Amino acid sequence: MRGHISAHAVCTAIREDIVSGALAPGSRLIEEILAARYGVSRVPVREALRTLQSEGFVTTRHHAGACVAEPTEQEAADLLDIRALLEPLGAARAAARRTPAHLKVLRGLVRLGRERARHGSPADLRQLDGWFHETLAQAAGSPSLTALLTQLRRKIEWMYAMEPTPRVGEAWDDHGAVLDAVARGDAERARALMAAHIERSLPVYRLRRLAAPDVSDTKRPVNTARARS
Repeated sequence: MRGHISAHAVCTAIREDIVSGALAPGSRLIEEILAARYGVSRVPVREALRTLQSEGFVTTRHHAGACVAEPTEQEAADLLDIRALLEPLGAARAAARRTPAHLKVLRGLVRLGRERARHGSPADLRQLDGWFHETLAQAAGSPSLTALLTQLRRKIEWMYAMEPTPRVGEAWDDHGAVLDAVARGDAERARALMAAHIERSLPVYRLRRLAAPDVSDTKRPVNTARARS
């Protein structure tokens, strides 16, 4: 069974545990322990760690081997600056390249987001927000840009917690306005609206305290269905 689980699935599982804090910054990532944790062999774990190192989630230390990276406050701040540059670009590209299928999904997400903003839970809204931004990134029609934006959102989620905000409904109005511009093919308006939305969202981001407890060797089976998504 172990040989049938791909390195991609293992990479997704380890990344999710890093982002959630289950594998804390500074923790050693020992192949044998990780293989037992996820119920796989060491081969996909080794490949996954190489991928995560290239993404910046893992680093290698002399005499310690692979460890979860320990980002600095400056590195975390840089991520928000990079987002402010790339997401408006993605919105502009989406206005020029989106498909009817992208628009259908985005409209459904905005409709559901506005409804949940009135009656839903913060966890539901964070997930819907993530889906909206990921779909918009896919609509940009550039695999390279989509990959950059996806990785950027994962790292921001890792380094920052989001404070509750009373302007959840306004955030979904922002999403709706961006969607309208994308649907009309107005790239410059989509770019400007996304830039304004990001600027208004900055106060909700709170830098996490990046502590580093020991890594547990508790077994955690890989969720292969989620890893494929």
